[in-house]
Amino acid sequence: MKIGKNAITVLERRYLIKDENGEVVETVDELFDRVAGAIAGADSLYNTDADRQALAEEFRELMTSLEFLPNSPTLMNAGRPLGQLSACFVLPVEDSMEAIFEAIKQAALIHKSGGGTGFSFSRLRASGSTVKTTGGVASGPVSFMRVFNMATEAVKQGGTRRGANMGILRVDHPDILAFIDCKKNNADITNFNISVGITEEFMEAAIAGRDYALYDPRTRQEVGRLNAKEVFDRIVDGAWRNGEPGIIFLDRLNRDNVVPGQGQIESTNPCGEQPLLPYESCNLGSINLVTVLRRMDDGSFVIDYDKLGRIVKLAVHFLDNVIDVNKYPLEIIDKTTKATRKIGLGVMGWADMLLRMGIPYNSEAAVELAGRVMGFITETGRQESRELARARGSFPLFAESIYADGEPLRNATVTTIAPTGTLSILAGCSSGVEPVFAFAYIRNVMDGTEMIEVNPVLKEVLTERGLYSDELMKKVIEAGSLQHIDEIPDDIKRVFVCSHDISPLYHVKMQAAFQQHTDNAVSKTVNFTHDATREDVAEVYLQAYRLGCKGVTIYRDGSRDSQVLNIGHVKKEDAPAAPAGGYRTDITPRPRPESVYGMTERMKIGCGNLYVTVNYDEHGICEVFTNTGKAGGCPSQSEATARLASVALRSGVSVDEVIDQLKGIRCPSTIRQPGMKCTSCPDAMAKIIRKVADYQKMLAEHGAGAVEENPIQKVNAKLEADAERYQKTAKYCPECGAEMEHEGGCVSCRSCGYSKCN
Repeated sequence: MKIGKNAITVLERRYLIKDENGEVVETVDELFDRVAGAIAGADSLYNTDADRQALAEEFRELMTSLEFLPNSPTLMNAGRPLGQLSACFVLPVEDSMEAIFEAIKQAALIHKSGGGTGFSFSRLRASGSTVKTTGGVASGPVSFMRVFNMATEAVKQGGTRRGANMGILRVDHPDILAFIDCKKNNADITNFNISVGITEEFMEAAIAGRDYALYDPRTRQEVGRLNAKEVFDRIVDGAWRNGEPGIIFLDRLNRDNVVPGQGQIESTNPCGEQPLLPYESCNLGSINLVTVLRRMDDGSFVIDYDKLGRIVKLAVHFLDNVIDVNKYPLEIIDKTTKATRKIGLGVMGWADMLLRMGIPYNSEAAVELAGRVMGFITETGRQESRELARARGSFPLFAESIYADGEPLRNATVTTIAPTGTLSILAGCSSGVEPVFAFAYIRNVMDGTEMIEVNPVLKEVLTERGLYSDELMKKVIEAGSLQHIDEIPDDIKRVFVCSHDISPLYHVKMQAAFQQHTDNAVSKTVNFTHDATREDVAEVYLQAYRLGCKGVTIYRDGSRDSQVLNIGHVKKEDAPAAPAGGYRTDITPRPRPESVYGMTERMKIGCGNLYVTVNYDEHGICEVFTNTGKAGGCPSQSEATARLASVALRSGVSVDEVIDQLKGIRCPSTIRQPGMKCTSCPDAMAKIIRKVADYQKMLAEHGAGAVEENPIQKVNAKLEADAERYQKTAKYCPECGAEMEHEGGCVSCRSCGYSKCN
């Protein structure tokens, strides 16, 4: 196999079977054998003489060559007792208390099985509406979203982490303004991505500056009017502020609804790329486009369309089999999914393909090629779906579908472009159809060593030209781009553009080019620099509408950074000024005071108890020390960490900076045990330092007289919520501490494979 070391680490952490002690008991080869054998088994349902072994070998080669990988639940669960292979589901939320809580129960079962859920709350009556059966008033969609959010808090996805949700509300719902603002605070409704369901009528009114109608969701009678431009600007403001809400063009989703007689498509999965009817699920997989490049004698690269066609056909066969092998979490999902047999074949490695071919991402040549490649994949995929229909029959609702007058199809939809954060790490390529986020970055490995990671295509090109060096890559890391590095030739800069080098217009153009040839939708994030304006965001939304996209997600760099745990740091008047370089090298720690105040707390760690003491004086936190229980632990390392933290704090280093360096460090003995409130001894120290810092803040804001005798208890509940919110909103990965990337409508870590969505 061509799989790299980082991919093996991700597989061991997330995909390989573990025993009850958390020890890996499956090899990488065994994983692919398990998946290939389980999926090939579906052929026996249609042909008792099928050569399952030969097909399993084809599927195995397809995956181990990294030409195609199915979505994460399939890799994790195929051939195992859970057997839930779908990535995403949509559940209906009807306007009754019974239906609402039935949807919550169903979502819990899906999250438990490892899937994400999408909901439209547009059918719920507006806040303040009369409830005839009780004589009371309705609390409205946003209120019930909070109930769904709290239920998600209690159910860990696949037994490991909480599930992801998408919440959608139509723009003509009376509560639309409350919905737009419901995630104004990053700490609110943290288990949901939200998108406004936009209509063509609304967009036309927004462009013209006209009012538009709001409708009662039960009667569809007009109940009010708002100025569309003002509502549009409010959506834009929220997206500029923290990326929420996104927008979904509902009329376009339903324009491509294959079975309109089954109802309207009202929602998508959590990343926005898979529109589904209520109780449908979708099984996704992605082709690694880098693997279909052929190198010519002159060193240039071209696309091998024969190879691509072979991969597409085998991948469609694979995904159709997944539908039959899948163990769905609800019987109604089983029935509904098999009625349309939707699959979603997509791509990854698009940016790497362009780099190999010497085509800038932000060029018309790249946009044209996107349409050509995706058009080929979709048409070839439909051809294979027709072949499968001849052998196995069409999808059951074919006769009432929009394709009824044509040749039968096995699958109502064939293509989707999904985010491939973790899959692209396994495949060693760029994610989905996103540009490269960064060409070089520093990876922090387990022992604290820093390693420079460089995009392999860039490294190869620079090495061939005799330009590569670690020093040059450090300049690239510091600058965040190649564009202002004098040592790099202009012809290389022209091709090697990263996400922030690309204008928002070209982000949207690329999404639109893929969307034009994709059955479902395209998951992509338009990444803005921090200094982007609201007008920039508005222009992207308008361009997405004009160019035919089905939705769009944006993220402005830094718009969510440090907004949960940041306390603030005020420069004292007598503090020495920093030199021109921005930092000082002549600092010595202030002496430890004779008398201090503080607290000691016992934290359970993987090998026993750790007692952490944090002390402070009138200048702030000044001392951290630890003591281990009888069970042992790593006393020397804990003491060294505490001493260094103490020196840093007495030298004027920000409390937040010290916490950032300690939190999230993971110890194997802690990882293996469920129910831990910390991931290591340093993480435990970070949590106690945070408590004391919050207590000091409380004193500063309210005075000593306003604080109870046991003040630390008051901040405990806040810190529990802060820790969870940090995992969902911060810039850095909660598992390994590396910087996370906003791409494909999701947040993922290229270092360890963590993803908010899968």
